[in-house]
Amino acid sequence: MKRLFTIVIFLSGISALTAQDLKDAYRYSTEELTGTARYIGMSGAFGALGGDLSAISLNPASSAVFLSSTASVSLDYRTMDTNISYNNGRTTSNNSDLDLGNLSGIFVFTGNNTQNWRKFSLGINYNSSALYTDNYVARGNSSNSIDQYFLNYANGVPLDLLQLRDDESISDLYSFLGENYGFSTQQAFLGYQAYVLEAEIDDPNNTDYFSLIAPGSFDQRYSHNATGLNGKLSFNAASQYKDFLYLGLNLNSHFINYENATEITEINNNSGSETTEVYFGNTLSTNGDGFSFQLGGIAKINENLRFGLTYDSPIWYNIREETTQYLETNSPQDEFVSVSPAIINVYPEYTLQTPAKITGSIAYLFGKQGLISFDYSRKDYSNTKFKPTDDLDFQILNSEISEKMQTASTYRLGGEYRISQVSLRAGYRYEESPFKANTGKGELTGYTAGIGYNFGNINLDLAYSLASYNESNPILNTGLTDPIRLDRDLSKFVVSLSFGL
Repeated sequence: MKRLFTIVIFLSGISALTAQDLKDAYRYSTEELTGTARYIGMSGAFGALGGDLSAISLNPASSAVFLSSTASVSLDYRTMDTNISYNNGRTTSNNSDLDLGNLSGIFVFTGNNTQNWRKFSLGINYNSSALYTDNYVARGNSSNSIDQYFLNYANGVPLDLLQLRDDESISDLYSFLGENYGFSTQQAFLGYQAYVLEAEIDDPNNTDYFSLIAPGSFDQRYSHNATGLNGKLSFNAASQYKDFLYLGLNLNSHFINYENATEITEINNNSGSETTEVYFGNTLSTNGDGFSFQLGGIAKINENLRFGLTYDSPIWYNIREETTQYLETNSPQDEFVSVSPAIINVYPEYTLQTPAKITGSIAYLFGKQGLISFDYSRKDYSNTKFKPTDDLDFQILNSEISEKMQTASTYRLGGEYRISQVSLRAGYRYEESPFKANTGKGELTGYTAGIGYNFGNINLDLAYSLASYNESNPILNTGLTDPIRLDRDLSKFVVSLSFGL
């Protein structure tokens, strides 16, 4: 029986790191609609309003609008319903989470009304920016085989690197290749050792390979199991100048935790196939921390009309990743082969710089009876950068980002109507796709509704949010690139409790 063990290896160069792609660039550059129930009930259209603790995450000047110190806590129940299409196959999935969506508080210090700077506020705000729980299975038939993935990596690699020496184990050679040649050569090694491909000639210098899987039809299954979150902790300072101007600053600390396990199963009965079953598994573990800042202002034109403007800096993330892999195959003669190195690939830390964002807002207040508010945001996703930029693979990826991603706008509209102590809310939002072609994430349309009750020093608020969008992602980045289409409905129920301090 084989003795399995785990080795941690440090790959010598970033060039070995192929885990990053456009999905990662988008995943860590965006946020879901999260925050207090009042904020969500109006689709987050608070850039010119302030007066809500979650509005601090949108416009840091918001905290200076408060008349007194306040704290708030919010819980989210999040559900993702997905219809999955892969070639001729159709499946569905449902994922649910209970999450601490927001926890925040501000302290307001008021001065003399005869002074120019009349109010000063300090705040802290935690938002769960995005949840990554996403479990689904895609099934379908294809005329493309996974063999092309391994052939693309193998062609050009000397056969001598892929063959075991005397007393050398699968784990030993996989580790050696990772340390000295990188991820691509490891993929070639897996394909060769698991009998997905074979050398054209039995010569150590051979660099050409052919598939042991005959062309035809392939029954394929892809399982995707992801979890994790992206959180933001903001330290806020704001001030009020006279009666018409509010200015604020946020210093933000970000953190990422993301884990993903995938398996591709492929079965064929094609005439001439020496390998008829393939099971290819991968895991990815990502941890990161980052920093950003926000500058914002709110201008009170008169008692009814307000304008807001916010600048969000890029987020500078430091990201660390680990991966594991296995490949198993079977033949018509039931000759099962398992290539499971039991190696953890630990990659060098790298930097991800997300794009900056600018938001303009306008709000109109109908006295104390109600209000209507509109926000417009613009973000150029083509400015996303993986660093160090002098790394060749990152240069290629950054060029692909510039070519395939684009500037995207977000529109948010929200309203509130008060009847005595009860507040009724509704909102709408529309987000353009950050991708130029029909790949990645498409346009998002969302609707929200909410209700709140004022008990005096305590407010209880409820909200519901529904957003619909689609995604189209290839199974693998090379070789087997048949797209999986995901039609998603993301819904949230939010309850918030706010109280004076």
